[in-house]
Amino acid sequence: MIEFTEQKKFTQEQVQELFLSVGWISGQYPGRLYKALMGSSTVITAWDGNQLVGLARVLDDGELTAYIHYVLVNPEYHGKGIASQMIELTKKKYRDYLYIEVMPEERKNAAFYQKCGFTLMEDGAALQICNFGNKW
Repeated sequence: MIEFTEQKKFTQEQVQELFLSVGWISGQYPGRLYKALMGSSTVITAWDGNQLVGLARVLDDGELTAYIHYVLVNPEYHGKGIASQMIELTKKKYRDYLYIEVMPEERKNAAFYQKCGFTLMEDGAALQICNFGNKW
């Protein structure tokens, strides 16, 4: 049975293992990743016993906007509704905010968020500066 919590009880090693399981480069920087998660507004984690199998990171301004930075699930646990449950927990926590936003880094993931009740922003566009290779 998968258990969910907002307690930041994960270790640096558990976080690194999860991020590397999905091929995210941030898993190669476990110290920085752990520090970023510990400083985040909300981190919802999914656990199968002592194994960290899913994580959702949310940044918020304390009043109006909550931004789901990412949701990831170990590939061995895909298809079990873990990501959807973490989204629902996020929506419940931030139900009084004017906006809950998400910017999937891959267009293919937009359909998942739409299934969870999100709509595409009219005339919206995602932008970023990537400093990988320069400062990491």
